[in-house]
Amino acid sequence: MAYVISDECVSCGACEAECPTGAISQGADHYEINPDVCVDCGACEGVCPTGSISAGN
Repeated sequence: MAYVISDECVSCGACEAECPTGAISQGADHYEINPDVCVDCGACEGVCPTGSISAGN
């Protein structure tokens, strides 16, 4: 499953810069992960300062 970003995201952009596949982009309210591009590497989860990123269900 692709990673997901929760509403706790503060749109800092740290995850977007870390994503090796470019799956993360700014959404209407916060950053979002495109599940069709995400390769489940987890690189974004480790750099999120608010813990807003987790493995999807």
